[in-house]
Amino acid sequence: MSDYTCGGMFSGAGGLDLGFEMAGFRHAFSTDWDADCVATLARNRPGWNVQYSDAREFAPPTKELDVLLAGFPCQGFSLGGHRNETDERNGLFREVIRVAKATRPRVIVVENVLNLRNMCHPGNGKPYVQEISEGFAGAGYEVRSEFLKMSGFGVPQTRRRFVLVAFRGKGPKQYHLPVPSGEQAAEPFLIDLAQCKVDGLANHEPVWEFPSQVHMATNAPYDLSDPVVPVRLSRTASDGNPLRDLSRPFPAVDTATIWGWAQGNIKAERVEVDRGEGAKFVRNRNADYKLWRISASRLRSFTDREYARLQTFPDAWLFEGATKRSIHMQVGNAVPVAFAFRLATNLRAALTALDEGVPFHEEIPVDRQLVLDF
Repeated sequence: MSDYTCGGMFSGAGGLDLGFEMAGFRHAFSTDWDADCVATLARNRPGWNVQYSDAREFAPPTKELDVLLAGFPCQGFSLGGHRNETDERNGLFREVIRVAKATRPRVIVVENVLNLRNMCHPGNGKPYVQEISEGFAGAGYEVRSEFLKMSGFGVPQTRRRFVLVAFRGKGPKQYHLPVPSGEQAAEPFLIDLAQCKVDGLANHEPVWEFPSQVHMATNAPYDLSDPVVPVRLSRTASDGNPLRDLSRPFPAVDTATIWGWAQGNIKAERVEVDRGEGAKFVRNRNADYKLWRISASRLRSFTDREYARLQTFPDAWLFEGATKRSIHMQVGNAVPVAFAFRLATNLRAALTALDEGVPFHEEIPVDRQLVLDF
């Protein structure tokens, strides 16, 4: 364990902050503007300094910090959001720079969506990746950034993220961001929940029903030994088949897509749909593509815990929220904990290398059981 400190802005449900705690960092503060996120953090870590604050008004409670964590909002950049280049949240990285100037952390960590690389600032035409990197460089930091696929870091999904690490002054010799170490399949994280072999977990109340106008639970006879198959229950116009395989990484968890389980006599097909004036559940009446329809003996949606497993939150981490949508947003927007732990061990090694005046050497990969049992 180290005595290095970390503080979090835009902490959300705590994925990034928790990963750093797992790696031995001492918590200094976490802050977010969403009341449910703050409640989640306070419920799980009553000993943390958790603050409800707008980032534009946040005053850090400490003047000394080793690592500043900042997963600033992605909605303006994300394909899952409005992808609006003028969204005022796109400029919130400047608040991270403001807080960095006040606390002078040795390292700054920024995490955001893959699509950050494709959007340009409307005022100067620069890609936002360049705009953000130049902002930290101008504050006296050496910047490293990459786009990383989470399934290579103990996370059972194909989620890709932009990761920026900025060292005050210079980083250690031979430093590099974490290197992926093979793909993580989804089955070890989900199969026990899919087969209803676990009871009493927080945020996990599986109910085999899915009222739907487009998919059908037929109630046809089936064998209890029939496989339980993950299925996409929303985005029915997608080109990808909605039936998925747990032997590979799961598709990226987001805040818009609804996933679930099907068992018995499972069938997925694309069909023509009524696009007349009286038709329901059709977004684009001028389109001519077919939509996916799923039928099975029984269907149910993922529980919040199943989504949380895909984001590698420990089973003991309880999500607070007045609505299911709130919890879905918290989980979907979070940094996967296993990746956060891997990044934290990487930066702990980097700080140690700087302190000892030796070249950087990366730590070993995350162990899945460490995360789930933490």
